[in-house]
Amino acid sequence: MEWVKAFHIIFMVTWFAGLFYLPRLFVYHCEVNDAASHARFCTMERRLFRIMTLGALFTVALGILLWSRYWGMPGPRWLQLKFALTIALLLYHAWLYLLYRDFGNYRNQHGARFYRYINELPALFLIAIVLLVELKPF
Repeated sequence: MEWVKAFHIIFMVTWFAGLFYLPRLFVYHCEVNDAASHARFCTMERRLFRIMTLGALFTVALGILLWSRYWGMPGPRWLQLKFALTIALLLYHAWLYLLYRDFGNYRNQHGARFYRYINELPALFLIAIVLLVELKPF
């Protein structure tokens, strides 16, 4: 199970890299005006979204495997809270998809400042999840 835990962490890092970088791409994307730059950003965002989605899927799948193997359901309270935060993070991921889709359809309604703010949200999740795993409160 140590291999499973290692790959769970590797895929989590992949997922978070995308969660941090996609809103940053949005910051730059909303500042372009020409079709070639728009197309280039759409391509970069699409590729990044695919990679981070794979990271999310494997993170969740391996996390559920670890949960069932080590603790069973429902597990300790800290793990339940970690799972709840992961669900919230998946919702954030889905929201990023909607924003990405709006860019692709020329429907972006937000400025660079908005994307800079939402770019900070994954850091809060990361801090909370790491603290839960390492400190195991409750």
